Amino acid sequence: MHTVGKLARESDRKREKQMKKVKITVLKTTLDKELAKEYGVQGLKACPMHKQGQVFYADYAKPEGFCDEAWKAVYQYAFALSHGADGGLFYYGDWINKPGVAICSCNDGLRPVIFKLEATDEEAVMNYEPVR
Repeated sequence: MHTVGKLARESDRKREKQMKKVKITVLKTTLDKELAKEYGVQGLKACPMHKQGQVFYADYAKPEGFCDEAWKAVYQYAFALSHGADGGLFYYGDWINKPGVAICSCNDGLRPVIFKLEATDEEAVMNYEPVR
């Protein structure tokens, strides 16, 4: 009886810790015209990698088709949300007013892309062989 209860509690803990997928939506692509005029190449436009409204789902790795540089800028938030940070607000509640959401941008100073990351209830599935 004691063992059954212990196994049930361990099973519950494993279920609670199951990594979830994170929905990433492109909110907007931007171009800082003033900075682009001073520092950008002639004819520089908003980032061609992403389009407003695109949706990606992240699990254990960068989603296919998602910009490498943008992933470097947002993956910490995706990791936190996928591991249960949706229960509270980031940065002590003085940044985003919605639990389970982060608004982030890539590191391109001339044409940043703005992303909305949201926690989901969908379990992440590792469908590839990890590098060892």
